[in-house]
Amino acid sequence: MNIVVCVKQVPDTSDPDTEVHIDSTGRGVDQSKFSFVINEADNYGVEEAILLKEKHGGEVVIVSIGPEAANQVIRMALAKGGDRAIRLEDEAFAFSDVYATAKILQSAIKDIEFDVVMTGCMASDDGYAATGQTLAQLLGVPHAAYVKSVEVIDEKTLKVGRELEGGLLEMSEIKMPCVLTIQTGINEPRYASFKGIREASKKEIKIMDLAATGLSSDEVGENGSLSVLKGYSMPEVGELAEILEGDASETSTKLATILKEKGLV
Repeated sequence: MNIVVCVKQVPDTSDPDTEVHIDSTGRGVDQSKFSFVINEADNYGVEEAILLKEKHGGEVVIVSIGPEAANQVIRMALAKGGDRAIRLEDEAFAFSDVYATAKILQSAIKDIEFDVVMTGCMASDDGYAATGQTLAQLLGVPHAAYVKSVEVIDEKTLKVGRELEGGLLEMSEIKMPCVLTIQTGINEPRYASFKGIREASKKEIKIMDLAATGLSSDEVGENGSLSVLKGYSMPEVGELAEILEGDASETSTKLATILKEKGLV
């Protein structure tokens, strides 16, 4: 079973003392004091791919968009059991939205013989949760989102459990090749061994720039995006809450008066 796993390097904001500040461009955050880790849901995707490879054989290919520093995250995925990797880097990729990002990933994956493509269900930095679904559409294959279990039925079929609201698990079959967006908690990600880390340093990371993808500058970045990030802003600090005292009749009258004064009714 040949599996592609898309991973993303994100800032580590797990420390409650970490402060987030908007950078000088107003369109990003100051990352100078951040350390970086693999996106949480992607980490579960890496583990699930390796578990399937260990059980059914095949190859695991890691694909990531990011600068050279992202090699740290990629190498760790390789150390856990990935076989090779592709890293896409070009200044033209900056400010790509979900659609443009999926196009960049698709350009690297389309020539790989795969049975399954796995992505995390959500990016922990920007909160986007549509890259996997968009990628499936571009690849022309079916997908399942928020997957919490994967079972191989036969060489062409998977049985997957999708997490729904209220803790429900929807079981369905999906034909391969397909895309699965992996939910956290599907497994317990392993730690890389010293041997794996040593071997990972020798594994191939293929670098692809814009020219290598076959895409034009009009298909990536802002030019190729359906939505454009205008800027970030910090929430405005308003006045403290006003507590309305009295019985129901008194408080409802006061509330109605306030709403009218504020122009809300």
